[in-house]
Amino acid sequence: MLDPSSFIKESIDEIKKTIGDKKAIIALSGGVDSSVSSVLVSNAVGENLTAVFVNHGLLREGESDYVKQTFQDRLNLKYVDASNEFLDELEGVEDPEEKRKIIGEVFIRVFEREAEKIGAEYLVQGTIAPDWIESHGNIKSHHNLALPHGMVLEIVEPIRELYKDEVRIIGSEMGLPEEMVNRQPYPGPGLAVRIAGKITPKRIEICRKANSIVEEEVQKEGLNKTLWQYFAILTNTKVTGVKGDIRDYGYLVVLRMVESLDAMTADVPELPWEMVKTISKRVTAEIPEVTHVALSVSDKPPSTIELA
Repeated sequence: MLDPSSFIKESIDEIKKTIGDKKAIIALSGGVDSSVSSVLVSNAVGENLTAVFVNHGLLREGESDYVKQTFQDRLNLKYVDASNEFLDELEGVEDPEEKRKIIGEVFIRVFEREAEKIGAEYLVQGTIAPDWIESHGNIKSHHNLALPHGMVLEIVEPIRELYKDEVRIIGSEMGLPEEMVNRQPYPGPGLAVRIAGKITPKRIEICRKANSIVEEEVQKEGLNKTLWQYFAILTNTKVTGVKGDIRDYGYLVVLRMVESLDAMTADVPELPWEMVKTISKRVTAEIPEVTHVALSVSDKPPSTIELA
């Protein structure tokens, strides 16, 4: 059984030995894994860790302000708005894997610029056990990453042997806000994997608003404490609807809500029907471009949690 205080003490001692007085950098996404890793390493090396929060333009509603407010007094935090750079590269791209690849490449480019500015020698990553188990790569805790222009960083993964529930325990032990510790996982490419087809500013706005409505209603119901993830997908399917007395033609949005312990498997639970109906009514009423809302009821496996 995990002893959080012992884990934190031992990790801090190990991080101090590894990084010492050299510079380290971490990509802070605002998710629990990178947040816990950032605070853990910061407790060990202080200002020698720079936590870089990159806004790629595909964040949830209010995400930038939330992360800055949560961490500006806890970490040596640097905020980088690279949204235009990301969206320019994604223009016209429809294939989900191509989107992921582009976002990864642009992120490395942006991140490398920041690493060079601070003279970083170490890269901290919030890798946890399911990440390397699912990729079949039980790699060492410390290995090297060569960035595109030849910069080599040594990898430090302080929570790589933990599962999500254990990461949350460590976060609570270190005093992170409950809301942050219990946040639902959010994909690195952000809304890009929840928008089927082309990414445009308008489609991002639609998807962001739909996701915000889902989060609000799930939290009102108190299910944010039991659901692993809950979100909306903007499909590239358009269907006929009626708004007022006028025929309309708008997008189909799919709701996805699952329970899980570690994301290795996931189940769709029985959901309060009134909540589902409320979400549907709000999405179609508050987002003029949407005419239909559907509910995904497939477990993992055979499905994945995210749809793209």
